[in-house]
Amino acid sequence: MRRLFFRHSSMRRSPGVVLAFALLGISFAGPLVRLSNADPVAIAAWRLGFSLFIVGAFVIVTGEWREWRTAGRPTILLSVLAGVFLALHFWAWNASIHLTTIAASVTLVSIQPAIVAALSAVLLREAPSRRQVAGMALAITGAFVIAAPALRADQPLATNSALLGNILAISGAVTASLYYTIGRYARGKLGVWSYVAIAYLAAFLTLIAIAAWRRVPLTPQPTREIAIFAGLALGPMLLGHTGMNWALKFMPAYVVNLLVLGEPIGATALGAIIPAIHQVPSPTTLIGGAIVLAGVIIAATAPSRARVRSE
Repeated sequence: MRRLFFRHSSMRRSPGVVLAFALLGISFAGPLVRLSNADPVAIAAWRLGFSLFIVGAFVIVTGEWREWRTAGRPTILLSVLAGVFLALHFWAWNASIHLTTIAASVTLVSIQPAIVAALSAVLLREAPSRRQVAGMALAITGAFVIAAPALRADQPLATNSALLGNILAISGAVTASLYYTIGRYARGKLGVWSYVAIAYLAAFLTLIAIAAWRRVPLTPQPTREIAIFAGLALGPMLLGHTGMNWALKFMPAYVVNLLVLGEPIGATALGAIIPAIHQVPSPTTLIGGAIVLAGVIIAATAPSRARVRSE
C-alpha cells in the first residue's frame, strides 16, 4: 500500500517542475566545489557517501529494493556502469573548477546535451527533432559566449592550468553524457531510488578505489569541509542529479540533459554574490546567458520524435 502511494504521488509530479528544482540544485555545485579545499576525489567521494544514506532510506521506505530481484543482470550491470561514468565525471569536473573559472568550467561541461543527443540517436534510437537540434546549437553557442572571456583572459587562470581545467571540463561533459544515456535505458526498468542506489554506490566505490590508487586521504576532514560535502549531497546530488534521473523515465535523455545548459547562469550568479568567491559576471556572460535561455526554451518546448514513456 505504501509503495502504491509513492508511485501514485510520483505520477502526479510534472517533469518540468521536478527539473526546475533540479536546476536550482545543480547550480550550487560549482560554487560549493570552488569553496572546498579538499582533493577533487575526496569531494566527490564524500558527496556520494552522504547521498547514499538518504537514498538508502528512500529505497527501504518505498520498497523499491524489491525491483533488484526482477530487473535482470543486464540492467544491474548497466546501472553499475553508469555509476562508474558518474564517478569519472565528478573527478574530472571537480578538478576543473579549481583550475579555471566557474563560468568557464560549468559552460564547457554544458556541451553534454549535444553529446547525449548523438548517443541517444545511436544507442537509444531517440533522434532529436530539427527544432531541438537548433535549440541545442543556440544554447551551446551561448555557453561558449559565456566561457570566451575566461578562456582568453591574460590572467593566471588563462595559463596552462586553465587550459587543463577546460580540457577536464570537456572530459566531464563526455562522461556525464554516457552516465545519462545509460540511465535513460536503466530507468525504463527500475524506479528512481532503486536505480540511483546502484549507480551512486558504484560511483562511490569507484572513487574509493581512485583515492586508494592516488593515495588521497579521505579522512579526517575539517568541519567546514564536512558542511560543504553535505551541501553538495543535499542540493546538487539529491535535488539535482536525482531529479534528473527521475525525469529520465518520462523524457528522452537529451531533453532532460538540456537542463545543464541553464546551470552556467545559476552558478555564475551564485559565484558573484558569495563573498568568498565574488566572480562578478561580465556583460559577455549576461549576453551568453540570454542566448542559453533562448536555446533551452526553443529545445524544451519542441515536440520530440521519441515516444515519451509513462510509468
